[in-house]
Amino acid sequence: MKKVLIFGFLFCFVTCIAAQNITRNVIRFDTGWKFFLGDNSQAKEGIFNDASWRSLNLPHDWSIEGENLENAPGAGNVGYFPMGTGWYRKTFDVPGFKKEAKYSIEFDGVYMNSDVWINGQHLGKYPYGYSGFSYDLTPYLKSKGNVISVRVDNTQQPNSRWYTGSGIYRHVKLVQTNVLHIEKWGVYVTTEGATEAEAKVKIQTAVINESKTSAGNNTIVKQVLRDQNGVQVGTAQTPLTLATDANAKISQEITVTQPSLWSVETPVLYTLETTIMVGNRVIDLIKTNVGIRHIYYDINKGFLLNGKQVKMKGVNLHHDGGAVGAAVPERVWERRLEVLKAGGCNAIRTAHNIMAPEFMDLCDKMGFLVMDEVFDEWEEGKRDYTYKIYYKDWYEKDLLAMVKRDRNHPSVVMWSIGNEIPDQSSVRGPMLAKTLIDIVKREDNTRLITAGNDNIASDNNSATDEYLNVFADEIVGYNYADRWHNRRELIYSIDRHEHPTWRMVGTETGGLGGLRGSYRIGNNSDKVEAFYGPRIDTEQRWKFTINYDYVIGDFMWTGIDYYGESRWPSRGASSGMIDNCGFPKDGYYFFKSIWMEEPVLHAYPHWNHQGREGQIMPVIVYTNCDTVELFVNNKSYGQKRLEFPRQGASGGWNSYASGKVQTSTADLHLEWDVAYEPGELKLVGQKNGEQHITVLTTTGTPHAVRISVDRNTIKADPSDVAHVIVEIVDSNGRVVPTAENKVKFEVTGAKLIGVESGNMMDLSSPKSSERNAFSGLCLGIVQADKAGKIKVNVTSDGLQSSVIDITAIQ
Repeated sequence: MKKVLIFGFLFCFVTCIAAQNITRNVIRFDTGWKFFLGDNSQAKEGIFNDASWRSLNLPHDWSIEGENLENAPGAGNVGYFPMGTGWYRKTFDVPGFKKEAKYSIEFDGVYMNSDVWINGQHLGKYPYGYSGFSYDLTPYLKSKGNVISVRVDNTQQPNSRWYTGSGIYRHVKLVQTNVLHIEKWGVYVTTEGATEAEAKVKIQTAVINESKTSAGNNTIVKQVLRDQNGVQVGTAQTPLTLATDANAKISQEITVTQPSLWSVETPVLYTLETTIMVGNRVIDLIKTNVGIRHIYYDINKGFLLNGKQVKMKGVNLHHDGGAVGAAVPERVWERRLEVLKAGGCNAIRTAHNIMAPEFMDLCDKMGFLVMDEVFDEWEEGKRDYTYKIYYKDWYEKDLLAMVKRDRNHPSVVMWSIGNEIPDQSSVRGPMLAKTLIDIVKREDNTRLITAGNDNIASDNNSATDEYLNVFADEIVGYNYADRWHNRRELIYSIDRHEHPTWRMVGTETGGLGGLRGSYRIGNNSDKVEAFYGPRIDTEQRWKFTINYDYVIGDFMWTGIDYYGESRWPSRGASSGMIDNCGFPKDGYYFFKSIWMEEPVLHAYPHWNHQGREGQIMPVIVYTNCDTVELFVNNKSYGQKRLEFPRQGASGGWNSYASGKVQTSTADLHLEWDVAYEPGELKLVGQKNGEQHITVLTTTGTPHAVRISVDRNTIKADPSDVAHVIVEIVDSNGRVVPTAENKVKFEVTGAKLIGVESGNMMDLSSPKSSERNAFSGLCLGIVQADKAGKIKVNVTSDGLQSSVIDITAIQ
């Protein structure tokens, strides 16, 4: 960094800047691309005939369009999808082109090993598929006939342990700025110590002067903070004096009285307008969402948000969006997050790489706490061609890409530098961890840092004491804390005793998973096999997590099913609490029953078991009701009761603050063994004096297709979609839980961009217009590129069809 010089009156500079009248202009650069699947060394040239190439818009993932094959090079790691090499080209003009301006192209993510050329000039190579990066186009750009070429090489397989997608799968922007401008990710905002009475919003702005003239005299950096209604609540301005080809960091502060604090329940966002001005002219302007909040990690009370303890009820999420692959429209993520939020989830771990910018924005707006994670490995790898190849040369750049981009997000409350890192047991592990921590601290000292450690107390390759001690002043992250020996019962308590000052969080823990609506009852005609699963382990761990304040929280594996980490003929992992259509599974209701006060009364399995009459069927109930009675065809199987946490006496011996429940189990679920007979299974629950009823009914055979949509009006924009939910119902309108009828989508006025059913064993294309329903359900995703009326017609041979109308607006 060059030394900042102070100058007096610089009339020439002020006049030149004013004459240029150049400010920041961010242009969406997603439309009008050409694509070729394969390799062509001539495609980098500006003069090249790409007329035969496919026309498409970004974001784009070519892998999701391909066929799942058992011999795919990436195998089950990537869900048996094809990868390979692809080329993208875009020919474009620059309206209002100014030679004296700065131009750059920004990629939010390209998977992977991308090379970029502009007009035949190589700009650079970027290996990591999850980082955002940019290139300066200024020396090579012209007003008309520019050609940008991008080669994406995802041939070396396996390079991941889950589905990555291939291509320019995130957004691209063309950015014009003045030669005097705010650096990329150059605005840094903190709100430490914020209270309901007052908050000091501290801002650091990195400015660079790439002109041939020094900046000074009448040049200022101005900050304006506005509340959610656009009302100005504070301002600050500082004179700027900056030598040519130099940069500086300007520190400013705005005091806000009686701020609306950002929280999980009320995720209020302010808008900060950072402006460079010369006289009355705006030279640069960046808007930043700001959440005013205070976070603190206490060794005894866990995580405190605005002075109040908040238990992190978290899930791990991979970056694919089901049927749309890795190119995920914002609305797909929004709907998925809505379902998670409705189930009581308040925290997300970005497993195990940098998520898209719009995902982070949604977490801010919707009130999620985020553990922001960057790497799945460091020097020692887990597969042949993974990040270990690039770590030495790229780790700092990729880590900074995450921290600088995401440090203004109020949702980000914790950084994670790695997941299940093999180096945790190596001699170099402590040094590597400390190096990464130091880099993060240099750029952001307002959050603590962790890593997901899977070998704490393992029998082999256990995390070393030296490695774990690196996190002693940060947060020790546990992957499957209850995995090893007596830790199944004692969990964190052993380390709490030996390391009483450690802060602890369950970075990754077991969930309930399984295929939605699929139950292992066996093929024995005489008896039903019990379907147990990991219920007890999960329940006991959550009892511990909730009861012990020092445990910051728990991030369950996983929130949503994802492609990859599979065995043939499955193309994905079914560990989620919701499937990859966004449909809740049974386990979703377990977590909801302990995460929320809202009454929950959910039973499984379904009640369609033809040929099993008279056999003993286990009925599992997830509930937070005090008492539940089960009836089959109006015959009572008795009342059962649970209470968590159980009350202790208060006020006197054998006296209780509220009606004590005489519990029939210490587990967090209820269970009956019932002789199966077709008809009606009814649950009657009581909670706080109110009655709640859930009914499972033996349905008839499939009769009709019924469809609904999450929203009847969508924007004609790539970020927006409509989710068309398909149900196979009987003649009484009841969903048939065993139905697997093939359904066909016909869409007019828009396009169908994906179909899924949640069945990872169904290898038909997510880009097809038809798919078999699974457990009675199926999903289609519709996207519009123009305003107008959209009609969706869904048919199935032998069943009544269904039509729904959607409106697309500009």
